[in-house]
Amino acid sequence: MKKIAVVIYPYFSLQEITTLTSCLKIWFGKDIDYLGSELNIYESEEGFQVTPTKTFNDVDLDDYSCVILPGIINPLPALYDNRLINFLSGLKDKEILIASISSSPLLLAKAGLLSEVKFTAGIFMQMVDVFSFIKKENFIHQPIVKDKNIITAIGFAFREFAQLVLNEMGLDVGESFMLPVTKEYTEDELTFYWENDDYQEFLDELKEYQN
Repeated sequence: MKKIAVVIYPYFSLQEITTLTSCLKIWFGKDIDYLGSELNIYESEEGFQVTPTKTFNDVDLDDYSCVILPGIINPLPALYDNRLINFLSGLKDKEILIASISSSPLLLAKAGLLSEVKFTAGIFMQMVDVFSFIKKENFIHQPIVKDKNIITAIGFAFREFAQLVLNEMGLDVGESFMLPVTKEYTEDELTFYWENDDYQEFLDELKEYQN
């Protein structure tokens, strides 16, 4: 079974992708590799310190069905990381779903993946004037855009981003995925029980801690 890759770089946003990655890992049991240029600690924009599980040199792109790019509060270090851009360039013409949110479509554009693809991004429009690799005519000012095998979104649409990516992978999360609480619940509706096998598994694990 093919895996999922999450690309990390300095100042990346955890918040924008954890709805997606949590569902992939916990709901659907997908294997996720976290890829970086080096096996160093990368600090997220929230201050979390994260170490990649593999470098770009350690992976075969054919092992992955989806590559996820989180947004970046300061995109310049990633934008001028040649190892990262070269890795992304290798995705061109691959049958891999690419999911990029907030400012990270900048990286796809520099890697040449958006030259013939409609996209959106959470960036200031002055960047379009500064960086010639951004094709202004392809920039669609919508919360989320899918064109070919590439999904892009603005950061506030992280829920819709997650839902679309999961659906494109054939993973059904229903129509009410992560919607706000809009009803009054009864006590019974919010009282939860394990299935017998799951409860026994918990008890067996508990014994290991108690012994």
